[in-house]
Amino acid sequence: MTQLQVNHLEVTRIPTPYGEFRLHLYAHNQDNREPLALVMGDVSGQAEVLVRLHSECYTGDVLGSQRCDCGEQLQQAMQMIADEGTGAIVYLRQEGRGIGLLEKLRAYNLQDQGYDTVEANLMLGHQADERDYTVAARILEDLQIQSVRLLTNNPRKIDSLVTLGMPVVNRIPLHGTLNAENRRYIQTKIERMAHFPHENGASSYLQQPVLSQVNQRLTEANQPERRPYITLSYAQTLDGCIALKSGQHLDISNPQSYTLSHQLRAKHQAILVGIGTVLADNPRLTVRLAEGANPQPVILDSHLRIPLTANLLRHPTYPPLIFTTLEADKDRQTALEALGVTVFRLPPTADQLLPLESIVTKLAELGLISLMVEGGAGIITSFVKAQLVDQLVMTIAPTLAGGVRAINPLNLPQADVLPHLTNLQQQRLGDDQIICGDILWQTT
Repeated sequence: MTQLQVNHLEVTRIPTPYGEFRLHLYAHNQDNREPLALVMGDVSGQAEVLVRLHSECYTGDVLGSQRCDCGEQLQQAMQMIADEGTGAIVYLRQEGRGIGLLEKLRAYNLQDQGYDTVEANLMLGHQADERDYTVAARILEDLQIQSVRLLTNNPRKIDSLVTLGMPVVNRIPLHGTLNAENRRYIQTKIERMAHFPHENGASSYLQQPVLSQVNQRLTEANQPERRPYITLSYAQTLDGCIALKSGQHLDISNPQSYTLSHQLRAKHQAILVGIGTVLADNPRLTVRLAEGANPQPVILDSHLRIPLTANLLRHPTYPPLIFTTLEADKDRQTALEALGVTVFRLPPTADQLLPLESIVTKLAELGLISLMVEGGAGIITSFVKAQLVDQLVMTIAPTLAGGVRAINPLNLPQADVLPHLTNLQQQRLGDDQIICGDILWQTT
């Protein structure tokens, strides 16, 4: 596809009941739909600008239809920006989540027959959501906005902007009024499209036993003498796999489960992965899809193989803590420390692995009370084998992979002493099954 080019065509003053805005008209080379930006105040060069990405909704924005909350969200965004005195609304011509007005009206008729919004789109041969936010990111760049506080309930908008290079430093909820016409529409967005729940409780998605149990355990955990409280969290297929091949990323969990993982991150003070995960996924390990602070990233990297371009080295809150061995390249350490990274050198174990007991002791010395371990397979196995897991949160996706298993052979010295899950909580998110429980080592 031809590279996207966005051109600014014109700008004019627009007085509104909320105050005076300036309306910018754009064009781009992907189609003839002309996006707009409604801007109040001077946003050029500014960080943490209040921004709404709003997809065109003729029925809601113009006619005030109560089948959705779009029109009300647009008006709320204008009012909130006016209250702040500065901000922008990027108005994208993506009617009906990208399927166009005709197909949207056909989808409405299917909804009147009892289908939800996702089912109706799929029955018409569309995806549940066909929108793309590349144009929006380029418009924000043209307005010279440095970072945004995004007015949204949709985690996909956050992830898209971040992926496209526009930092999202905070999410501001934007909830319309629930009524008899839009209740199922909003509930479907929450339950099937991973939108953040409505503040008035539109959905059973608000009832999250797994998150509640994790929160309870972390609340009960006092400052440990030796190590933080450790939650092991990962997603696997039905046959126990986390990847097709070693070093190759595989998306396993659905958007709802992915959002839960961000909620779990926000509950912990630190998050730990191995260098294999960094090389395969180039993760950020931030909290983008939930409310809460980013955890401190911790990386186990025996030979300091982390690329100097890795996302984690540009973490928006904390430079990572990297644990490595005594033999690791000292010049590499110097380069990492120049980026703000703290490197800890430890003598390896007899099998040339990093000593986990020493690592979690050091984290406790640094004042970290809770640690979430995300993997990969070697890290997961090592923490289980070392009996350094207090709680497990496992997402099981209804997929078969035949690839890399989450847990390698443990080769335990006592074969009859195995980790068991107690105080089980189970929760279904879409087609994924979430299992949570405390780890108890007991004789079989």
